[in-house]
Amino acid sequence: MTLAGDPGRSGAFPTCCVFRGSDYDDVRVKNGVVAVRVKEVLLKKNQGCAVFIGNDEKTFIIYVDPNMGTYITMYLQGIPKERPLTHDLIGHIFQALDVKLERVVINDLRNATYYARLILRVDNEIHRKVMEIDARPSDCIALALQAQAPMYVSREVWDNVEDMTELLESITANAQEEDEGEDEEEDEDEGEEEDEGGKPFGG
Repeated sequence: MTLAGDPGRSGAFPTCCVFRGSDYDDVRVKNGVVAVRVKEVLLKKNQGCAVFIGNDEKTFIIYVDPNMGTYITMYLQGIPKERPLTHDLIGHIFQALDVKLERVVINDLRNATYYARLILRVDNEIHRKVMEIDARPSDCIALALQAQAPMYVSREVWDNVEDMTELLESITANAQEEDEGEDEEEDEDEGEEEDEGGKPFGG
């Protein structure tokens, strides 16, 4: 195994870990994580963006900048793009070099900051290895959605994050009520216009 990073920073994760042959204990790693998905992305102007991540058991929030929130939403909803975004470019490079994004793992939470890792597998005529690369959670999420790769959270992080399921359900319910209210107002406005158009002048 080869490590690269900043050994002088206390508690730091190496920037990149390269595992060769049987060094990478895939079963052990998978047993220490929880499978999750992006459940919702809420974007508010000038207030950042909240990405709700979790499963049927629990939900937690990672806050990202508005641009990343927009990119994650586009990948989540399959919105077509006129030109490749940065994460599309990275995906194309991976494909050209026979690099597969196996999964992403949100592996640590320190000082209210989340940390994450890209798990990459290289299998070509030159290399056969697995790499773990340190990356921002927002980039990991976007790349996972772009590549349709699974997302995980370490068991330690999962056990310590606050459950925001009720908050997400409340926000979703309020948004549905607002949408229904707007639809009713539009229907009423259309009805009034039709009535006015059907009355003769002087009637």
